[in-house]
Amino acid sequence: MDLRQLFATNLRRIRHQRGISQEELAHLAAIDRAHVSKVERGITYVGLEIIGKFSGALDVEPAEFFKPASKKTRPR
Repeated sequence: MDLRQLFATNLRRIRHQRGISQEELAHLAAIDRAHVSKVERGITYVGLEIIGKFSGALDVEPAEFFKPASKKTRPR
């Protein structure tokens, strides 16, 4: 299991569920928008500080970013 991709997928899913753009998430989390994009594409590693910022900005527990997709939510 690639945790970087799992995190990226869940970050993107949660952000979309909240109706927030990458730019808005970057502003709320005080992170550069280009970094948000790299994280969502799974091309960069994420440290604990950034996970905490995303968690606070999206109002979710950090563990939510690491939960595998249920069979219901997996794309076909």
